[in-house]
Amino acid sequence: MTASYLAVWGDPIAHSKSPALHAAAYRVLGLDWEYGRRQVDAAAFADALDGLDARWRGLSLTMPLKEEAFRAAASRDAHAELTGAVNTLLLGDAIAGYNTDVGGIVDALAEAGITETRSVRILGAGATAASALVAAADLGAESVEISARRPERAAGLIALGERIGISVEARPLDDVAAETDLTIATLPSGTVLPEGAASALAARGGALFDAAYAPWPSALAAAWGGATVVSGLGMLLHQAVRQIRIFHHGDPSTALPDEAAVVAAMRAVL
Repeated sequence: MTASYLAVWGDPIAHSKSPALHAAAYRVLGLDWEYGRRQVDAAAFADALDGLDARWRGLSLTMPLKEEAFRAAASRDAHAELTGAVNTLLLGDAIAGYNTDVGGIVDALAEAGITETRSVRILGAGATAASALVAAADLGAESVEISARRPERAAGLIALGERIGISVEARPLDDVAAETDLTIATLPSGTVLPEGAASALAARGGALFDAAYAPWPSALAAAWGGATVVSGLGMLLHQAVRQIRIFHHGDPSTALPDEAAVVAAMRAVL
């Protein structure tokens, strides 16, 4: 039996662009794979996963399932191990878990001409912030400042920084300490910043990568002025490219056949 079923799971899930992205890629690759979506919450995840048969090749996971998927994986790539989050499961005799969000951030920034940085400010201390911190390490950052409404939530990120050799400190969102080369915003879409915070962050923030993309420009991006601004659509696109590499041949770093055409087709449906 050929494994040709895939899907994105999460809650909520109706807004997901993943089915369109994957379908566009599969057409270019000539793959007769079916990729759908399913609303699954954390409590239902284990039973839903157990209910899949041998026709299933893989899953994409969004919130709130990345930690559940991490626990379900028998093996995990380095980015998943560092962040404690899995957004891709390759199914089979042993389930393999991957975090392609880290690579998605790195690839989106590279597309904008940013391939290295020494200092990074991350806005937010939630799940995406861990991927942003590991991405900062991959870009060569030596120090990271976490700006969050509740800096105490950054304890896990500070510990992660110690593991990967980066100095991490946490401050309130309205306390902008120093200039930085790059700002990575992981705040939910529609987040209202404290008065004056957006302009202060922009003045000392370098280039901006904003994981949000709808609506666009975000309030933060609109305040950034003339500096380089990268929307979260780039991360969405490139994390999906890495997922498709995994589903196709099991390696997120090895390019797909005619990958330029695949990426162009995916970009066209965003």
